[in-house]
Amino acid sequence: MRESLLQAYDRTRRWIPGTSPDGLAYELDGPLLRVTGMARGFVEGPPVLEQEGLDELIARQCAYFAARGESFEWKTRGHDLPADLPERLTRAGFAPEPPESVLIGAAKEMTGEPPLPDGVTIRRVTAPADLRAIAAMESAVWGDDHGWLADDLIRRVGEGPDAIAVLVAEAGDRVVSAAWLVHKPGTGFAGLWGGSTLEEWRGRGLYRALVARRARLAVAAGVEHLQVDTSEDSRPILQRLGFHAVTTTTPYVWRP
Repeated sequence: MRESLLQAYDRTRRWIPGTSPDGLAYELDGPLLRVTGMARGFVEGPPVLEQEGLDELIARQCAYFAARGESFEWKTRGHDLPADLPERLTRAGFAPEPPESVLIGAAKEMTGEPPLPDGVTIRRVTAPADLRAIAAMESAVWGDDHGWLADDLIRRVGEGPDAIAVLVAEAGDRVVSAAWLVHKPGTGFAGLWGGSTLEEWRGRGLYRALVARRARLAVAAGVEHLQVDTSEDSRPILQRLGFHAVTTTTPYVWRP
């Protein structure tokens, strides 16, 4: 099971959308997919990179983003080869961020929704005011300024409403949790992102309810698998729902 899921997941890693939203650019540099136009640049490779010329390939990405004056993320996985890729990135000036587990589950098995706390409702949102409220909630959860997230979600919803579904859980008119579903058409996969909840509302089923709502949307769109990069806090919840851990992911970030 794990191996077949991992192979299917690896085939999605250098996915390029048929239509790129304004401001986003996808390009291949040899075996790497490079994305610009987000809050920071992004580089994605296949599970196996040739050792010959790898340091030069890494240096070329750094030079590219240095010329743009931008930081960027090189997304690694625990099963990637060569095994010394993290050491090569570190030598090139990258710094690792906290690792997460990559979990995959069958969308149709995730649709069972727990009862919501009294007074809490879930709805899909597209209005800029709602998306800014999500960013404010995320800022409170993480203790830093997530204003960039509002801009990102507003752009993505405006330019590709069928590619992303943003959901909020509200207590009255207050956003207490939020999450979004991002489609990868043609791959059979969709990603679960967000999933943050205000501290006083945790442990009350909101996270699980948002997974279920997104799973229903995914099934309706013909999605077979859901994928999520998760912290240790959320991993046990997702595994109880039927997700399978297939690998780990560690972002390595380079700053000019």
